[in-house]
Amino acid sequence: MVLVLFKRFLGKDRSNQPNQTKSETPEQWVSHIQQGDLRMRNQFITDYQPYVAKVVSRFCKRYIDPAVDDEFSIGLSAFNEAISQFSTTGGSSFLGFAETVMRRRLIDHVRKEQRHNQQVPLSSFDSEDDEQNIINPVETQQAIDVYEKQAGIVERQSEIKELNQALSEYGIRFMDLVEASPSHADSREALFKIGKLLTENDEWMQVLLSKRTLPIKELLSEVQVSRKTLERNRKFIIAVALIHYGTYPFLREYLHSTNIPS
Repeated sequence: MVLVLFKRFLGKDRSNQPNQTKSETPEQWVSHIQQGDLRMRNQFITDYQPYVAKVVSRFCKRYIDPAVDDEFSIGLSAFNEAISQFSTTGGSSFLGFAETVMRRRLIDHVRKEQRHNQQVPLSSFDSEDDEQNIINPVETQQAIDVYEKQAGIVERQSEIKELNQALSEYGIRFMDLVEASPSHADSREALFKIGKLLTENDEWMQVLLSKRTLPIKELLSEVQVSRKTLERNRKFIIAVALIHYGTYPFLREYLHSTNIPS
């Protein structure tokens, strides 16, 4: 749960609700899209990416990372396919129809993978080590991959707990970060840069670490934002600075993946 909240803090996992006009249903949007509005189609697909990830994760019975797992791409492609194929005469809702299409394409993917695995049995990679023990490098690598993935999750959770403890010294709760995260990507990027800029000046960081306050006057001399903006986004900037400055290599990867220079 804390990892999900951290992603929301970064703006990577906003609400599952799309950014569409509240008065318009998904069926109405699809009807407009089917008339040839490509920009609306792209926006609709973007807004519903969290929904696609949720459906795919439920089907796979594990968390699906949109940036890594092929299953998410398959689900997204199926969602786009559903937009083209949906008809109101069928009597079903669009989201119900889209989920059906996604599940079918994922089933096809699973069957294809199973056929491939049967064509090349893992036993064909068996070999003997120096002590004549049978080893399988494919199975060994798979086991290593699973271990490293699980270890990575544990490390991230551990770092988040440590960060949460550090933030508490500034009167900041981890949940505050989700509420403090700007909704616009441009605003978040600007604050990411300010947080990183803060860590690059030892004197400013000493003020932050010793006095538990932002060196607002000093920052104003270097950044093109108002005092009000710095004060309003104090919690967000402090969190970014602590992540960059502290021993949080896994969490720092999330900051780097937001296209901010390292």
